[in-house]
Amino acid sequence: MKLKVVIHEANEGGYWAEVPAIPGCVAQGESFDELLGNIYEAVEGCLSVDLHDIVISEKDKVMEIAV
Repeated sequence: MKLKVVIHEANEGGYWAEVPAIPGCVAQGESFDELLGNIYEAVEGCLSVDLHDIVISEKDKVMEIAV
């Protein structure tokens, strides 16, 4: 999966980024390298799903796909 990330320089220093394809998915970092690590974590968190809250019957299947 490839996602576009918009990176902004913060007024107070450092950087912040947003992922337009995932509303509310943002991260910040004091350095560019820190920002990159944080945005990967943010995307993973935004896309993770807790299956404990979903009702799955015996006829249902759970799959992971790569896009």
